[in-house]
Amino acid sequence: MKQSLQLKLSQHLTLTPQLQQSIRLLQLSTTDLNQELEQFLTDNPLLEREDSAPEPTAVILHANGSTSTAESTTTPAEKTNNDEGQTDRTELDQNQDWFNESGRSSGGRADGDDGEYPQQAADSPTLRQHLLSQVRLLNLSDRDRDLVALLIEALDDDGYLTQSLEELAELLPAELEIESEEISIALKHLQYLEPTGVGARSPAECLELQLAALPGEPDGRKLAIAIVRELLPLLASHDFAKLKRVLGCNDDELRQAQRLIQTLNPWPGSSYSQSETRYVVADVVVRKVKNVWVASLNQEAVPKLRVNRLYAEILQNNRGASTQMSSQLQEARWLIKNIQQRFETILRVSQAIVDRQRHFFEHGEVAMRPLVLREIADTLGLHESTISRVTTQKFMLSPRGIFELKYFFGSHVATDTGGACSATAIRALIKQFISAEDHKHPLSDSKIAEILGQQGIVVARRTIAKYRESLHLPPVNLRKAF
Repeated sequence: MKQSLQLKLSQHLTLTPQLQQSIRLLQLSTTDLNQELEQFLTDNPLLEREDSAPEPTAVILHANGSTSTAESTTTPAEKTNNDEGQTDRTELDQNQDWFNESGRSSGGRADGDDGEYPQQAADSPTLRQHLLSQVRLLNLSDRDRDLVALLIEALDDDGYLTQSLEELAELLPAELEIESEEISIALKHLQYLEPTGVGARSPAECLELQLAALPGEPDGRKLAIAIVRELLPLLASHDFAKLKRVLGCNDDELRQAQRLIQTLNPWPGSSYSQSETRYVVADVVVRKVKNVWVASLNQEAVPKLRVNRLYAEILQNNRGASTQMSSQLQEARWLIKNIQQRFETILRVSQAIVDRQRHFFEHGEVAMRPLVLREIADTLGLHESTISRVTTQKFMLSPRGIFELKYFFGSHVATDTGGACSATAIRALIKQFISAEDHKHPLSDSKIAEILGQQGIVVARRTIAKYRESLHLPPVNLRKAF
């Protein structure tokens, strides 16, 4: 085979490290971005925040994406005043030190510790800690107290005892010779503790314990105890006719018992559960300026970074400096540019969303229009994947609340006039209809579909059921009030 040289021209896209970093930063939330920046600041000495130690000259990235140079503006007169103030401050510190050593009257610690202990928020006790603290106050023997503590350790987060007493007895060593009657007595001691209802083995037992602990003789307690013991499923399904027939009561008596049961808490341990707090930082703020809705970047969410001037000057004056510092300088510049591009893209996408959903900001969810990612991508000349990254875990603060950018996108449903209605608007209408319905005669899914059809919105009954379930609204039989 004869060898030859050939010249070919081709185009291909290469994911450079800078482009990969830009894509990664774009898909991060603001909280995750700040954590990522902390790692960059730790690894790269040429990168620093604007609010760190002041430098005479620095490159600053502002919220609007522009860069500027910050210089020291201290005048000679101000420097003289600062020097004089420093002298006075030194004399004052010396006098204050003498006063502290002689009289200890400055509020400091007399044991010689100069530091102050930071104030920390007290942790709320868990359910087990709360119960164990009550057990210590009971007049019980060590054996009974240990058995109650054993039952406390077997409780779940809602305060229920999910294991039977027989199963717990089998877990105990045989040499202790603990009888089942002792465990039953320990359970009675546990159910005596606060919160009332803890240690129950079923929701019915939990509610019965709370009803029995009510002070005085409230109206409807006997009937309420009879309901929670055996007829709780009928009450949950709102089968009031069968309840009245089984209990032999009238409407007023059943209504009193129902109201009393509704005041109880079927999850007595839920108030002691440790819930994780999630913090959301708004990337964009929407305001109405001269009758026009305008999106702007949240100044507090935009990190202000700059290149360290001292290291940059060292690299500039020493062309033969280490390649590692040169690489770190380039990485710092890339990061500043990519963060600038990230927030510019978020602002462009947010403004495009606001322009299309301005009726939502005026009238609420019922005015939400259908919107898809492709529409914003075609308008801004970006790819759909870029719009998807921008709208994920990015939040917009508006007079109507804080929303994820994904919230403004949704499918559409056809109308009689040939137009389209947003699924978000339909869910808002369903919520309005159900909140305003007669609870004695609630609206069925078919009836809601018929009402929407009268307004020109063609929606199937199964679609209404799907939207209603997404709003966590019960079906018609469970919404019927007695």
